[in-house]
Amino acid sequence: MNRFLKIDLGKFKIDLKVVVDLVILTGAGLCTYYLLNHVLNDYIDPTVRNKESDKKGKGILRKIQAANPQLRDVTFNQYEKTLLSSLVSPEEISVTFNDIGGLQNIIDELREAVILPLTEPQLFAVHSNLIQSPKGVLFYGPPGCGKTMLAKAIAKESGAFFLSIRMSTIMDKWYGESNKITDAIFSLANKLQPCIIFIDEIDSFLRDRSSNDHEVSAMIKAEFMTLWDGLKSNGRIMVLGATNRKSDIDEAFLRRMPKTFAIGKPNAIQRKSILSKILKGAKIDENDFDLDLIVSSTRGFSGSDLRELCREASILPVKEYIRENYDYSSGKLNKGEADDIPVRSLRTSDFITTESIPPSTID
Repeated sequence: MNRFLKIDLGKFKIDLKVVVDLVILTGAGLCTYYLLNHVLNDYIDPTVRNKESDKKGKGILRKIQAANPQLRDVTFNQYEKTLLSSLVSPEEISVTFNDIGGLQNIIDELREAVILPLTEPQLFAVHSNLIQSPKGVLFYGPPGCGKTMLAKAIAKESGAFFLSIRMSTIMDKWYGESNKITDAIFSLANKLQPCIIFIDEIDSFLRDRSSNDHEVSAMIKAEFMTLWDGLKSNGRIMVLGATNRKSDIDEAFLRRMPKTFAIGKPNAIQRKSILSKILKGAKIDENDFDLDLIVSSTRGFSGSDLRELCREASILPVKEYIRENYDYSSGKLNKGEADDIPVRSLRTSDFITTESIPPSTID
């Protein structure tokens, strides 16, 4: 049967069975090489599996070193470099306290109890052991009421770096890697201080501990608490959390956040302040716009709801203009020679509609 597997080319004789075996062995060898190369690289340096994040981190590092010459001589390990992709410098944050309406009392307290000890420690030098920026601050309340905006505004006003941490940032499939990433969070913050470590939806990360917790989750929580307690008492690093469910957070973590601020849904005065800020610069009808009526009709709205209401209201005049002036057959807008498109101003009726405000919310 072997004679059918051989090809006679005069001086050369080719055994097809040998050729097939060589091809299979070569393919198997290449597959094994690439598989082992990938697995070993992933094991030795887990960060290679996220090259895009690492590349972004290097770009951020160059940027912050250019803006902060004192950081040029600071060395960062691989875990810290990976976390740089979650870092926001104060220059990149556009939110300030002036952009937040209806929370002036909380803003004043934040300036006095959080920002000034963070930025002007010499003011509190006489009682330096007692008056410092707290190691932890917690914002809690319903969603859409400005908790994350306040966190960003604190970083902006204080000039602190803003390190935003998510569960996906910490969790790793390799045993022990999550602990190293957790350690890198605090070591990076220590090198960049003043720095704010922000954890949104902190209840999903630092929830009540129980015997049913996964071993890795329990280890991460213990590591986080140990590092948190080990922060240098210079008031230049702060953990800032935001949650909708304060009751789900473990008491041990709540103890480490002595300053808590309840951010509830805005009352009438606060809604008026929020709407005034949102509509600043908008084209308002001087004869047909009643802000007080809109305020009274939005009872129970959060700040996010009010912004969405204003967005929907501002779309209505544009829709009207399109229906009147847009030629769908030609796909062109019929307008005059002037560059300005005469879209009408906002009216009260744009805000108070059955679609935008449910009847049950109207006082």
